[in-house]
Amino acid sequence: MTSDALTDPARIVNVLLVEDDPGDVLMTREAFEEHLHNRLDVVTDGDAAIAYLRHEPPYVDHPRPDLILLDLNLPRVDGRQVLAEVKNDEKLRSIPVIVLTTSQAEEDVLRSYQLHANAYVTKPVDFDGFIEAIKQIDHFFVSVVKLPGS
Repeated sequence: MTSDALTDPARIVNVLLVEDDPGDVLMTREAFEEHLHNRLDVVTDGDAAIAYLRHEPPYVDHPRPDLILLDLNLPRVDGRQVLAEVKNDEKLRSIPVIVLTTSQAEEDVLRSYQLHANAYVTKPVDFDGFIEAIKQIDHFFVSVVKLPGS
């Protein structure tokens, strides 16, 4: 991010949350509304995520996300397949993808990094821990690192 973007409160980062658990969606929305000032769009399955990223209906007018928060265990097309699609698509691969999941399985961690995830975060089970994890992800990927196109 440029120094202007860091000091410019009007700089909005577009975040796409791909999550099917309504409770996790609600907590993430709450973290964004109360603590963060970025745009959050939500899709609840892998098919919708791919349609969103490719600007297919009904997502034609949605912005390209600057960051993707991706659950692995999704209906229809799972998160691993979405991650593979993103990282194999020349137009999408530069978007950072943070795997945000309940799985602590070593094979999921390894497979996610093999598919070029930018980070793997296990969801905390308690509300405060979850909010803090979202805030830390936002702080790191919005304030610390330079995102493509910023």
